[in-house]
Parts: sequence; structure tokens; C-alpha cells
Amino acid sequence: MKKLLRYFLNGFLIVAPISLTVYIIVAVINWLDDLFWLKFPGVGLLLIVALVTMVGFIGSSFFVKPLLVVTERIMSRLPLVNMIYSSLKDLFDAFVGENKKFNQPVLVKMTQFQDTYKLGFVTQMSMEPLNLPDKVAVYFPHSYNFSGELFLVARENVTYLEIPSSEVMKFVVSGGVSKL
Repeated sequence: MKKLLRYFLNGFLIVAPISLTVYIIVAVINWLDDLFWLKFPGVGLLLIVALVTMVGFIGSSFFVKPLLVVTERIMSRLPLVNMIYSSLKDLFDAFVGENKKFNQPVLVKMTQFQDTYKLGFVTQMSMEPLNLPDKVAVYFPHSYNFSGELFLVARENVTYLEIPSSEVMKFVVSGGVSKL
């Protein structure tokens, strides 16, 4: 009986991640197809990729940039819209923009009295605007979540790592299960 249970758990560990991945991909494709009332699976995804690429091409032209500046100015002046738009824009810029913020992984000693460390990413090298010249801003992502916390940490407690930031992010988000 124990052997059967072990085989079942082994099979579950193989089937569950594959099944959930396929399910999520199919659900996203179906959702995109439903957005455009399409009857052919996958056409919605292709349409979204084509539209986003076209917007990127048009947005990079000389004539459209002033329009984007005006639109951004309007968005920044609307009270609730400003908070949502600026937060989302900063978040996307941090991951995929030209000014990526999660590109410097660090190891931070959390207390003087214990050897307790946390992995994070330096997002600001200077806290001069807050009159904290000896501090840096470090973002600590949460495991198995799309959130995290920002701490202002003393520079002497920060050790810069020579590991790709994507590997550190994967390690933290997996709860330390994936390999560095």
C-alpha cells in the first residue's frame, strides 16, 4: 500500500505542474479569444501580439511621442488615475523597461546579533532625499506571491551578489526550492 501511495505522489508531482501550466495557457488563450468573439483558438493571442507590436512600432515614431507625453501628463493630473497609472508604469518599467530596477541582487544582513540574511534587490542607491545618506532602498519579494516589501537598509549590511537577478528572483519566489 505504501508503494502505491508513493507511486501516486510521484505521478502527482509529475502531472500537476504540467497540467496546471497547460490549463493556465489554455484559459488565457480562451479568454483572449472571447475578448474578440473569435471561434478559432489562439487567434486572440496572435491578435494581441500583433496589436501590441503595432502600438510599439507606432509609439516609437517621432510624430506620436508628443501625443504620448500629453496623455501621460493628463493621466498624472487625475487623482485616482494618477495613483493607478504611475504605480503600474513604475512596476512595468522596473521589470522590462529601459531603467530596470531589479537588476542588482543583494544579500542583506538583517540583525547584528544573528547570522540572518535576506535576498533582495537594490532599487535606490541613495536615500539623500530622506536625509538618510547611509541607507539604500532594498526590495524584498515575497515567496509564492506577486508582492514584496521595501526596506531602507544600512549600506554596511548589504553585500552585492554576482548572480543573475533572474536566478535570484526565481530562488526567492520559489521559496528557496529552485537552485541558484
